[in-house]
Amino acid sequence: MKLPFKVDLTEKIVAITGAGGVICGEFARTLAACGAKVALLDIDFDAAKVIADEIGDNAIAVRCDCLDKESIIAAKENIEEAFGKVNFLINGAGGNNPRATCDNETMSPDTDAEIKNFFRLEEKGIRFVFDLNITTAFLVTQVFAEDMIKTGGNIINISSMNAFRPLTKIPAYSAAKAGVSNLTQWLAVHFAPCNIRVNAIAPGFFVTKQNRDLLFDKEGKPTARTAKILAATPMKRFGEISDLNGALLWLADDAASGFVTGTVIPVDGGFAAYSGV
Repeated sequence: MKLPFKVDLTEKIVAITGAGGVICGEFARTLAACGAKVALLDIDFDAAKVIADEIGDNAIAVRCDCLDKESIIAAKENIEEAFGKVNFLINGAGGNNPRATCDNETMSPDTDAEIKNFFRLEEKGIRFVFDLNITTAFLVTQVFAEDMIKTGGNIINISSMNAFRPLTKIPAYSAAKAGVSNLTQWLAVHFAPCNIRVNAIAPGFFVTKQNRDLLFDKEGKPTARTAKILAATPMKRFGEISDLNGALLWLADDAASGFVTGTVIPVDGGFAAYSGV
């Protein structure tokens, strides 16, 4: 793979949650290419294993339910047996759920009775999205950061553009990612005396398995929502997954970003900066 630049990560043992997905799978490849030993954690073991097998000897796939603390502890034990103690964590587990997604962008007094509006969102769906994004980051950090207290470490959370500007239709996901950004700052302050840096990357709009059906119709043509996204993105394109690698490697390299903690870095083509006017 082609990297924007290369850093020496041979001393890093990395645990990445949600690593069977497009973004965190790419992160695993990138860090491994710089010498890190990488554990790909995912509830979908098969998806993680495909990527781990592609990477080779310095990667393993580990089945892990990031909402189950015992499962996280078991994953940690598997990593320690294979590589040693984790000193670099990426909290990538997250996502949205249809039960927490409105059909309409805004409320109208005359909304069709069949429309799934704000008042018809399911409480269980809202809770699930919060748990999937915030509770996972809390539990995984609680398990893995304990070993970093005396040795130092690096934690990167995955936030979103939704944390800066909430998108229509997805209130739970937007609020949850805002929570991830806030938790990132809180953890950065809390762990600073232990030389544990905590930052977040906030991707803009990238085409992934989770959002493809929202961005393109069955014939592969851009949807109306895609048109709105690109109109609000000054660079007028979706991001390529490789566009995230520069921010990742900068945060991964203690020599380059050793005094950086508590930041949330947008990689968004200018979306967060554009008012629409």
